[in-house]
Amino acid sequence: MTGSPGGVVATSHTLSTRAGVQILQAGGNAVDAAIAACAVQGVVAPETCGVGGDLFALVHLPGHSTPLALNSSGRAGSGVDAAALRAAGLDEIPRAHPAAIPVPGCVDGWATLSSRLGKLGLAAVLEPAVRLASEGFPANDELVAAFRASAASLAGVEAAAPMLAASRGATVVRSQLAATLRLVADGGRAAFYEGAPGRAISAAVDGVITADDLRHDQADWVDPLSVDVWGSTGWTVPPNSQGYLGIGGCAVLERLGWADDPADPQSWHLQIEAQRALAADRDDLAVDPGRVPVPLDRLLDAARLDTVAASVDPGAARERHSAAPAAGGTAYLCVVDGDGMAVSLIQSNFHGIGSLVGAGAAGFLLHDRGRGFSLIPDHPGELAPGRRPLHTLSPSLWTRGERLAMVLGARGGHVQPQLVQQVAAFVLGAGLDPDEAQARPRWTIEPPEGPTGAPVPSGSRVRVEPDVPARVVDGLRRRGHEVVPVDGPQPGWGPVSVIQVDDAGWRLSARDPRVATTAVATA
Repeated sequence: MTGSPGGVVATSHTLSTRAGVQILQAGGNAVDAAIAACAVQGVVAPETCGVGGDLFALVHLPGHSTPLALNSSGRAGSGVDAAALRAAGLDEIPRAHPAAIPVPGCVDGWATLSSRLGKLGLAAVLEPAVRLASEGFPANDELVAAFRASAASLAGVEAAAPMLAASRGATVVRSQLAATLRLVADGGRAAFYEGAPGRAISAAVDGVITADDLRHDQADWVDPLSVDVWGSTGWTVPPNSQGYLGIGGCAVLERLGWADDPADPQSWHLQIEAQRALAADRDDLAVDPGRVPVPLDRLLDAARLDTVAASVDPGAARERHSAAPAAGGTAYLCVVDGDGMAVSLIQSNFHGIGSLVGAGAAGFLLHDRGRGFSLIPDHPGELAPGRRPLHTLSPSLWTRGERLAMVLGARGGHVQPQLVQQVAAFVLGAGLDPDEAQARPRWTIEPPEGPTGAPVPSGSRVRVEPDVPARVVDGLRRRGHEVVPVDGPQPGWGPVSVIQVDDAGWRLSARDPRVATTAVATA
């Protein structure tokens, strides 16, 4: 475990962590370091994120009881047409379809964070990413495996060529992406969205995203959602993010009288059922902010959480619509600087490499977040121009009064809130340190499958890592859970990145052992 009274950076890649530390040592603050780490992650791990994806962030300012929340997720292009897709016989949006690709929000997120809160400016914080893209970096196993798995679909995609040619340890040079990042460093968001990269995005989606769409800033400061639990306040970005499920699941657990005991099936049962109960109506609620069918401040109010907790049977798994299966393609990172500013930032392609569509010669791949839209007529999340889709990204930030208590998040697609709930419960609810919390075996909820392989409303299907005691597995089965032990620790169930701040102000962090590249370092 890493402990420091000064700056700490925790990311899912050694080179990203190193870039964040370098920026802190150069006089930057937590926001500068987070942008630098995020940009490097998109260069060296394009199977997780990049400038073709979206971004959410929470920022704690010392002496402030409420963090800032940034929603920089992109909106659907003006040319999308849900009725036309239905008429073509589709009931969901295909991965590489232009409608699957909203405007990427990442660069707007960087520019907005930097201009309001940064100290060094975009040119300085993007320099490590520009250097790695132009000079090269070693390919790791995850990058090689991801691009080989999609090699047939990526054939002829310029942005993918450097990674498709890579073997483990080989140097990857991304000259086209380096040029795009230099444009952003020198010219900010206008150089990206209104320049050559923006034109490449529009061309890649057959004009579904227009020049006017690209001129519209994707980054919005929003009021965060919060809930009080275990003597702390958990904060997250409101819908279209599903982040409320992670912090809200903790509040349901507290209402259920949960007590941590890794050998007690009841402790596991309540964790699982708290999340299943709260997530049952996620697809109707984690939609475009203007389309959420209930007031946002009611998502985590006491009355609703009381009702959710009352719906949990302490002795048996109830039938519910389970959460959707996990999908990779996300990078979460967190930074606390020496002055106490903290950033909880998450950035993503969605399904692994994303849509498998490249932005021409601009050197990056485009996300497929538009697949979070519904094609059901009049559904709150129905695809339409200018709307934001359901987003799995679930950052969290925790405070005690005006003091920072923790920043926490994970990759993992739809299961991100499940991972946030588990680790937050271990650290804040059970008093474990981050190292102990990271080492605990994890569970994730899967939908049961019907005769055609489609998810159906039914009981609880749970996958568990191999260190779960046999007594727990047997006890969960007796409570009605279908339990599926997996072969080993799951890289896709994380990595979780976490920095806890104790009462003395020490920053405590530990890397997630499930992913080899995960790194924590002090500045």
